[in-house]
Amino acid sequence: MPDRSPDVDDLTARARIRDAAMQQFGELGFDRATIRGIAEAAGVSSGLVRHHFGSKQELRDACDAHLVKLMRGLSDQVEAGAGGNHVAAARIAVGPYQAYLARALVEGEAAPLFDEMVELSAQWLAARDTERSDPPAADAKVRAAVSTAMALSITVLHQHVSRALGVDVFSPEGDALLARALIDLYSHPMLSLEDARTALQHLK
Repeated sequence: MPDRSPDVDDLTARARIRDAAMQQFGELGFDRATIRGIAEAAGVSSGLVRHHFGSKQELRDACDAHLVKLMRGLSDQVEAGAGGNHVAAARIAVGPYQAYLARALVEGEAAPLFDEMVELSAQWLAARDTERSDPPAADAKVRAAVSTAMALSITVLHQHVSRALGVDVFSPEGDALLARALIDLYSHPMLSLEDARTALQHLK
């Protein structure tokens, strides 16, 4: 196992390697990205990459862990009353790493981040369920999984969404436009409670 307790300078190198890996994984995909290419992008030797992370898979695991850590930090701010919700917190956390996340999701990876988003969203929904006048039609975790998939689909379909919006959804302007649209959609349900009851009856 590689050393996991570097000094301050090594911490800087670790972060540089991790960010270079996320950029390479995002542009090339996991299979095509190489330790040598990541090292060159980070401005370090291949040996240093292996010293810090061991293997390419361990490096990707570290990338995923970094996103989870960022998201948990923002989620804690939400819980502390900083405003917003867990979906919004996740969007902010992964914002600079959209290309990496999009590629990872297409490759069937990024499971730790997806699972963490589902868990946090389920907790948020369960708390909000106590304020509802009608009983939920599905378990909080089921709804959380669906809402997480819907939120992350924008990352995967960013080219199509950008074309429809007329602006790059990853740009500050596009992100602001997306945020406004999401707020409006979440605050104005497309179905009334009566419409929802009718639809549910037709499912039986």
